[in-house]
Amino acid sequence: MKRFIIQILCGLLAVFTLLVVIDLDVVSADGETVYVIPIENEVERGLGAFLNRAIREAREANADHIIFEINTPGGLVEAANDIGELLQSVEIDTTAYIRSRALSAGSYIALFSDYIYMSPQATIGASGIITGDGNAADQKAQSYWREAMGSAAEAGGRDRLYAEAMADASIDLPEFNAPEGSYLTLGPTRALEVGYSNGTVNSRQEVLDALDLSTATIVEVNQRPAETLARFLTNSIVVSILLSLAGIGLVVELYSPGFGVAGSIGVISLILFFYGHLIAGLAGYEVFVLLIIGLALIIVEFFVPGGILGGLGAMSIVVSLFMATDNIFALSLSLLIAISLTIFVAIFLYKRIGLQKGLLRYIILSDRETVDKGYVSSVSREQLIGLKGRALTPLRPSGTGLFEGERLDIISVGNFINQEDPIEIISVNGSRIVVKRIEEEEV
Repeated sequence: MKRFIIQILCGLLAVFTLLVVIDLDVVSADGETVYVIPIENEVERGLGAFLNRAIREAREANADHIIFEINTPGGLVEAANDIGELLQSVEIDTTAYIRSRALSAGSYIALFSDYIYMSPQATIGASGIITGDGNAADQKAQSYWREAMGSAAEAGGRDRLYAEAMADASIDLPEFNAPEGSYLTLGPTRALEVGYSNGTVNSRQEVLDALDLSTATIVEVNQRPAETLARFLTNSIVVSILLSLAGIGLVVELYSPGFGVAGSIGVISLILFFYGHLIAGLAGYEVFVLLIIGLALIIVEFFVPGGILGGLGAMSIVVSLFMATDNIFALSLSLLIAISLTIFVAIFLYKRIGLQKGLLRYIILSDRETVDKGYVSSVSREQLIGLKGRALTPLRPSGTGLFEGERLDIISVGNFINQEDPIEIISVNGSRIVVKRIEEEEV
């Protein structure tokens, strides 16, 4: 158990050590400076944390322009909203350079830029909002997203109709191959026609030339290892895997002697979940405190009987999980998957191993007080059957009898038996001794 506690503390120490990341990219330049910030892969809260840091560095360096190089299939609406608010607050001129795709939440982000340039194969649009299970969102959510897309276009001086058509399939634009029932997607030519693009370019250098920044100093802001890891760890699929590993690892450890690989994997998976959400800006240090309290209560449960502390510890961990996310539905689904897999593994191990090994033998009482181990509920007195004596008290039907000088508590069958009547023991069941009246000559 001491080893178990030490491993948990070492894991937590490693996480807090990772939180201190040194930025080695220091740029000093004369003249105009352009910061190039990539927006790639799925749009989630980890991306928002990275963009916040990158834009802050651009401000501190007094950058003259920011170019967002976009290639994303979209992502979470909540994350896109936060990024949109961030971009609205940027006082530096910004350009969205769509290298390949700016779909769904990606198109929303691109519309907040002052200028948009697209490569010949790039697309922007297809921004219909869907739920985590792949179905169309309800009317309330769709109405909100349509208005958000239109407002984003309007903020950049663009016609909101096309942004709304990207989010609302009911808008009929057959001339753009987007009849009613399909979401609008624009290529570079169509985007240029409707003012959603300032030009078609083949490279970043052509973007700089078009912006009259060809001689500017370029500063590329890349994701730090911690930020890349955070974006990976906050992915909904990865979250499900981490929570499943945490549950299965800890359950397997309960059936194993000591604390080993399975338990370590479970604890590390749990720590990685919180670490990713902390770096992504979804959780604060109070969540780690709640996690540590929950783990501590579960450890104490091994030494203190009752189950209350263990239950409080488990509840503390679950609450910390929900405090570390902004998507309750996605986390609930991940938890459901993790709990289902954990229960399946627990049942499988119980049938194959039982409770004779591992930490469970200290929690669950598996001993049985059987006769072969010397445990008996009462002394058997079957040898009394057939013994004759007299009733010391009237039997109505219970009372006391005297048998060979021994007083016994007895119960009669049949009619009432008077005091001093002759009686005989006819059966013994534990401490229950049954008698009947006999004739005087039978004594």
